[in-house]
Amino acid sequence: MLAAILSVAIGYLLGSIPTAYIVSQLRRGIDIRNVGSGNMGAANVMREVGTREGIFVGLFDIAKGAGAILIAQALNVSELWVFGAGFGALVGHSFPVFAGFRGGRGSAATIGIFLVLAPKATLLTLAVVAIPLFTSRKFTGAIIIGFALLPLFIWFLKGSLMLVRYSLVIDVFMLIRNLSAIKQVVAKGVVKDMMHDGQRKKAR
Repeated sequence: MLAAILSVAIGYLLGSIPTAYIVSQLRRGIDIRNVGSGNMGAANVMREVGTREGIFVGLFDIAKGAGAILIAQALNVSELWVFGAGFGALVGHSFPVFAGFRGGRGSAATIGIFLVLAPKATLLTLAVVAIPLFTSRKFTGAIIIGFALLPLFIWFLKGSLMLVRYSLVIDVFMLIRNLSAIKQVVAKGVVKDMMHDGQRKKAR
């Protein structure tokens, strides 16, 4: 039991490393949570600090999620506790103890978690998500598509019902974390539609 609890605690502390905050402070002297989208994640760092810095943050955050799972597995805890360690890393990334509990939305950490638990399904999801991401540049929309597809790919390629359920729990958590961003995307779409309608009426 001690090893199980320790695995979750390590996962949370690992997830709590505020990579985006540290990098933006060192490179630009800014709090990334107060600029751009306000999200402490790789995409915001890439826009507000630099491409290389954003890539570094993304890879490090992925490593946090993967590391939490690998450490839990090395401690030889049960599968449920391994899942708990991954979720701990996700919670740590979202509510980091080292950054006043104001963290990111957890997309990169989630990728890291499932790269270890279901590598083929995760890589396939990333390949599919890359299409709308690079064609439309809409990060939030690509994330929504990815989290919708991941449980399906896990079921088809892994066949683990427990892992599918775990991915759905993660999906719900991520949906809640990204709710404000989703609302903004929807609101922008509505505004654009209204503007287009207005332009059409003027043209008539």
